[in-house]
Amino acid sequence: MNHRPVLYVIGLFLTAMAKFMLIPVIYDLLTGDSDIWEFVAAAAVTLVTGGALTINFKPEHFNMKPRQVFVLTTLCWIAVSTFAALPLWFKLPISYTDAFFETMSGITTTGSTILTGLDHMDPSVLIWRSLLQWFGGIGFIVMAVAVLPFLKVGGMRLFQSESSDWSEKAMPRSGSIAKRIVTVYLIMTAACAYLYFLGGMTGFEAINHSMTTVSTGGYSTSDASMGLFKNPFIIWTSTLFMILASLPFVLFVRSMRGEVNCFHRDTQVQAFIGFLLIVWVVLSIWLCVHSEYTFLQSLTLVSFNTTSTVTTTGFAYGDYTLWGGFSNLTFFFLLFVGGCSGSTAGGIKIFRFQIGGKLLNIQLKQLVHPRACFVQTYNGQQISSEILRSLIGFSFFFILLIAIMSLLLALCDLDPITSITGATTAVANVGPGLGTIIGPAGNFSSLPDAAKWVLSAGMLLGRLEVITVLVLFTPAFWKG
Repeated sequence: MNHRPVLYVIGLFLTAMAKFMLIPVIYDLLTGDSDIWEFVAAAAVTLVTGGALTINFKPEHFNMKPRQVFVLTTLCWIAVSTFAALPLWFKLPISYTDAFFETMSGITTTGSTILTGLDHMDPSVLIWRSLLQWFGGIGFIVMAVAVLPFLKVGGMRLFQSESSDWSEKAMPRSGSIAKRIVTVYLIMTAACAYLYFLGGMTGFEAINHSMTTVSTGGYSTSDASMGLFKNPFIIWTSTLFMILASLPFVLFVRSMRGEVNCFHRDTQVQAFIGFLLIVWVVLSIWLCVHSEYTFLQSLTLVSFNTTSTVTTTGFAYGDYTLWGGFSNLTFFFLLFVGGCSGSTAGGIKIFRFQIGGKLLNIQLKQLVHPRACFVQTYNGQQISSEILRSLIGFSFFFILLIAIMSLLLALCDLDPITSITGATTAVANVGPGLGTIIGPAGNFSSLPDAAKWVLSAGMLLGRLEVITVLVLFTPAFWKG
């Protein structure tokens, strides 16, 4: 395999990231803080490394084959996380393991954190954490729409098949897709920040939280997360934008082209919104009956926390683990769900549950009518055997990975609840787990280093749809 194009692109990514490291520096200078050497030093190291890769490995003819794209996809996320951890390592009294964990959690928009004292932390660190999640969110959307379908991985194959009527109209080229998605992403971030500001957040809080909301990342500028803000307007604004960021961004592109009914007609969006509404109503009634909250207060608490969990954002508004056993078990199952394909959300994704349900229904019909032929369709398109193999393979390895990681975390002397929910939140890119250690009221700082590296690997595997990374460990891949 020719690795020159891979290393060249990684160099470009590192060079660009070195420039973005200067954003916290500029903020510190504007606010009168002269303690900027940590970010400057990290930017210099990253720039030198990226520049060396681009100069030494620039190919004469840039042409990448699928195997090279598989390698590039995984190595880019690892390389970016490795160097993006440097500012945190230089700036804070933490180990490189903690810095890498925090960075991997940010770049994969997981939201798990080892940091405490966020309310009094250096603003440059808070900005960098938010930027990591914001770039990670847009990076995954572009990858899900333009890269994973090319590699025959991920749900967007359903929306880019040759039989799709709108794929040629709405998405003629990968470059055009990326530009339009970035435009939508910017508009959504600006609108979220503006509404947060109207709700009472400071400008600094509004910008940071808008970046981590739209990316469904969940980093906050406070240890209390969104619990710091008691204004229901802020909570419902956050809920709205978490939902919007979990919808397929290609539909926003279509709506910009005048197809205003595309959201209403999309099967995946219908199922996602319907699922959220059902969960809201059931848990709100249960919480209202078993607590002193009014129904409106219960609805606000439930809608925010369940949406945060389902969309894999990871914001917390109060400690929902105190609501009782039924609530805890419900939230555990919600960790697996995820948003829509082609969004910033992680998890298994709604469309996989839908297709699984369709397959079960057809199987039951086949038992009653053995000689009948049933056509499997989704969103008006026939489900090919290739898509079915991808779905079954992803679902199997997703659950298997969580099981293996849970056992590895148990070997690190973690209790079963922490092990299972920690593995689940890492692979599903949710953020907080359950229990007293890594629940919404805790964080991951007390975990041993070995557990943090296991969780970091799980975050990467989950963000890249598992199979994208696992294929690199097969002998057949390297034999060509």
